[in-house]
Amino acid sequence: MSSNKPIVGVSACVVGQQVRFDTGHKRSFFVDQQLRELVDFKPVCPEMGSGMPTPRPTIRLRWVGEQIRLMDDKNHIDHTDSMNRFNEQILPSLSHLSGFVVCAKSPSCGMERVKVVQEDGKGAERNGRGLFTQALMERYPLLPVEEDGRLNDLNLRENFVLRVMVYHEAQTLIAEPTQHGLLAFHRKHKLLLLAHNEPLYRQLGPLVGSEFDGTIEQKVDTYLKGMMKALAKPATRRGHTNVLQHIQGYFKKDIDAGEKQHLQDTILAYRAGRLPLMAPLAVVEHILARYPKPYIEQQSYLHPTPEQLALRCNL
Repeated sequence: MSSNKPIVGVSACVVGQQVRFDTGHKRSFFVDQQLRELVDFKPVCPEMGSGMPTPRPTIRLRWVGEQIRLMDDKNHIDHTDSMNRFNEQILPSLSHLSGFVVCAKSPSCGMERVKVVQEDGKGAERNGRGLFTQALMERYPLLPVEEDGRLNDLNLRENFVLRVMVYHEAQTLIAEPTQHGLLAFHRKHKLLLLAHNEPLYRQLGPLVGSEFDGTIEQKVDTYLKGMMKALAKPATRRGHTNVLQHIQGYFKKDIDAGEKQHLQDTILAYRAGRLPLMAPLAVVEHILARYPKPYIEQQSYLHPTPEQLALRCNL
């Protein structure tokens, strides 16, 4: 990974800034304490950035004709245009970000299941997305984006940090796209890709080494779209088992029958849910210490996230 810290955007209330409608915040311990040790933050409050004061009346998404608008129904104020102007102003300055943590349920920042009120105000569906986050994800489709509340789920937490770290490294490749750089990037992340999405793993491998009808910039973009799509969901036990058994094959001429059986039993116990992922990984690390395999040792799969967060301990 790059030596410089990733820069992660964050809804300002999630890191304790008192910018909410009631002058409060939604500080996340994980984000503001643990994640802060590994990244630099760029706090953003779209509502205040678009000119709303604090305190302020509640705003919500509401259908108006065939459009979803950002409304202060109490005072009959439509904030949609001012929010769109803010988005147009700030989004070009966010291209350096390696991820973004947004505030759940917010009509400006929510990523999913945001309440959208019917035009007559008599019903609502939780199928919306905050106007800022919608614009952010449309402009930067590769950018890892996650909600503060979903980061309480340990699988989603590990997966978000993993995506931030991979995308942070990918930004160097985007800035200086070369065939050599693409080959090195793919080689390092092959097993991580395999664990998350085997079909995309099988598509992207040939793409890297083959002739491409386009520029190297277009080839890198096509590859990274596939990579980030593959990483968008946490790897399953089945995916991890596939990779662990793949790694096991590299030691078939080195370890004796007893060691092979122990590793296989540990992998299958993990597959069945009786052991955490760290159990077979610890066995692999022990074997690697005795029988070094440079290709395996260089795989990001073994240490995809900073060890101080211990994100894999409960997977």
